[in-house]
Amino acid sequence: MDTIYINGTIITMDGSDMIAEAVAISGGRIQAIGSEKDILYLRTAGTQIIDLDGKTMLPGFIDAHSHFPMSGANSLYRVDLASPPIGTTSNMAAVILRLQEKAKQTPVGEWIVGVGYDDTLLAENRHPNRLDLDKVSTDHPVAAIHCSMHRFVVNSAALKRLGINREAGVPQSGYIERDALTNEPTGLFVETGFQYIAEALALTHSQQLSAIQQAAVEYAARGITTTQVGYLSDIDFLGNLKTAIKQKELPLRVIVWACPHILDEIQQQNILKGVDPDRLSLTSGKLFFDGSIQIYTAYLSKPYYVIPHDLPTDYSGWPAIKRDDLFGQIEKLHCEGWQVAVHCNGDAAIDAALDAFAGAQQKYSRQNTRHVIVHAQTVREDQLDRMKQLGIIPSFFSLHTYYWGDRHAAIFVGPERAFRMNPAHSAVIRDMRFTIHSDTPVVPINPLFLAWSAVQRQTASGQIIGEKQRITPLDALKALTIHAAWQSFTETTRGSIEPGKFADLVILSDNPLSGRVELKDIRVLETIVEGQSIYTE
Repeated sequence: MDTIYINGTIITMDGSDMIAEAVAISGGRIQAIGSEKDILYLRTAGTQIIDLDGKTMLPGFIDAHSHFPMSGANSLYRVDLASPPIGTTSNMAAVILRLQEKAKQTPVGEWIVGVGYDDTLLAENRHPNRLDLDKVSTDHPVAAIHCSMHRFVVNSAALKRLGINREAGVPQSGYIERDALTNEPTGLFVETGFQYIAEALALTHSQQLSAIQQAAVEYAARGITTTQVGYLSDIDFLGNLKTAIKQKELPLRVIVWACPHILDEIQQQNILKGVDPDRLSLTSGKLFFDGSIQIYTAYLSKPYYVIPHDLPTDYSGWPAIKRDDLFGQIEKLHCEGWQVAVHCNGDAAIDAALDAFAGAQQKYSRQNTRHVIVHAQTVREDQLDRMKQLGIIPSFFSLHTYYWGDRHAAIFVGPERAFRMNPAHSAVIRDMRFTIHSDTPVVPINPLFLAWSAVQRQTASGQIIGEKQRITPLDALKALTIHAAWQSFTETTRGSIEPGKFADLVILSDNPLSGRVELKDIRVLETIVEGQSIYTE
């Protein structure tokens, strides 16, 4: 045996919820688990014995949905505009000042990009506009991206660079906001492809590698051993992931969800040839069928609660693509054998996605599809019944309860819907496999805080919102480990501490099942991938 860990609480997350005292590792895999006495019988002359000293070991956390490595890119190259409790930007003057500070350090003509502003948390209670960002600079194109990642605003220099004026056409999805009198663009883009600012977001090869390294450090420090590229649209980025893995600069395992139009090209070019599929694997086609609740673009079956004055009184959002397009894309991906992940925040969007999945399955019957509804925030009880019947996995954005729960109840969807958003308990009582995710960089990556949010359902103001949808710490941890492994078709190699599986592990300061310490206050002491430490506190 290479290594034996003893004197700890080892929460295996196996089918019997076994708690062990010791674990033996050799060749990067779990060899045995059990009592300290039994496992120590397996030691040899060269075995390293590590005393956990009462600490707790779990399977490494699996990121069920985020946009790796965007947090790394944001940390290194962009301006943080987040408001409390994530950041410190509290008003428009602070937005402008932070961007101005970046402009002073940036050559004239180069893009300035800020990320994470939240209009509902700024003192002015509005989005920045072109005129605000003109105060940042007239010599740099400037973009500020909303925390939802579903809208952004640019300054006049950027509009000129992009060739967008009063004559510019209407995008296929979403809209460009315009002044009612002059028809001039205000600089605000809603649910419009980020291809408009692709130049601003583009990174060089070396910058991408640096972003990968930075994000890997951030994720490993939170106990994550498998991460996810939640929407790959740039084939070249796969090559950079391969390079980072081969150069041992990316110790995490990576699951990739790709936009459908590049899946065929990836396979035709055989881009993943030569890389260990246990380190980097392409599993899914990712689609968007609606937008974000907090910018009124999620597609609901009933109107929003407090509707902005410039929208119809019965406004309930809209689909991001035509229903026929959704059906066609899901059918094609399903027929070709792909797992399909569909972004749906609103229940009307979920209805359409379930209809599409059912139709595809009826036409091309498959077993074990494990299709995913991503976010599923306003999913109804009848929809969960249908999802279970179809074998579809809901992946809940549980941290919305903490970061936006107060405003969901008061503004966006009202108390009734807010109190059952991300209804994990409803999934538990149906014996459904489900996952929970952070959608980073929308919110910071932090699995234990995510689990705490699903367990407590407490908002940033301290309000408990939807007590009936609370789940146990064990169920929350399953959503971060074995259920997340199931979602990515990797449950035979990771997600639990069992003989034969990879030694992907996390060591915590306290037992999350004991109730002694809040989940959010437990520290990650060490993260281990394939038996090798990749992070220590």
